[in-house]
Amino acid sequence: MTLFLYAIIGVILAPFAGVLVVGLDRILTAKFQSRIGPPLLQPLYDICKLWGKKPMIAHRFQPLCVYIYLAAAMVSVGMFFAQSDLLLIFFVQAVGAIFFVIGALLVPSPFSQAGGNRELIQILTYEPLIILVLAGIYLYTGSFKIDAIYALDKPLLINLPLLFIVFGYALTIKLKKSPFDISASHHAHQELVRGVLTEYSGKMLALIEMAHLYETILILGLCSLFWTTSIWGMALLLVITYLLEIIIDNICARMSFRWMLKSVWTTGIVLSAINLIWLYSGARI
Repeated sequence: MTLFLYAIIGVILAPFAGVLVVGLDRILTAKFQSRIGPPLLQPLYDICKLWGKKPMIAHRFQPLCVYIYLAAAMVSVGMFFAQSDLLLIFFVQAVGAIFFVIGALLVPSPFSQAGGNRELIQILTYEPLIILVLAGIYLYTGSFKIDAIYALDKPLLINLPLLFIVFGYALTIKLKKSPFDISASHHAHQELVRGVLTEYSGKMLALIEMAHLYETILILGLCSLFWTTSIWGMALLLVITYLLEIIIDNICARMSFRWMLKSVWTTGIVLSAINLIWLYSGARI
């Protein structure tokens, strides 16, 4: 019952925490670009404004895809706060991501089709990396359960430093940060036609933005697992990691999907293999 209560609290509070994180992201991005920037609660204002607009439904199955995408994001966040199985959380969020792509591909618009294909390529790029990271966690803890990670007396980061870098690649792609924002972006330095989001409007787009808030908190929650022995160490790790994401987003240009596949898979697989071999050999700190 306690874990179920944690899950309910997490689902309720996650979008509000996501608004603050995304709001700070936009403010810092504006400062880096010498702009005044929006207020902290601008993501919440955007959702409220979109909610008041009438959606233009381009395909009758699009709303279903949006609802499944949001539901998967909410369930995965709830499972994380309930300290559930990491693999199960991974598969639940993957189902939502696939339905998000299906919703874009249902519409014959060339912009939506291109955005959907690019989003699918991004999923195929970062999902194997996350699986490798989860494999490393299993080798070190002997379990995919989150409570097994919290039971450790040493941070995961000490023995999984290379896998944390690999997870950083997945984090950048999942948050749609440059140089990997090939399908869409939440910032003004992207093209006016928003790729995978082109054919969504009104309440449907508001629900997608809410799902993005849940996914942001989920990704940061997974990042926090690399330092669970101290709340201050966890907070410092999250702040440094997200600040680096913002800096990378602002100093890098958007690259092609071919460059993304080649660079991410080559670097990610090599770093993962080194760290996994090190763990498998029993060489731990």
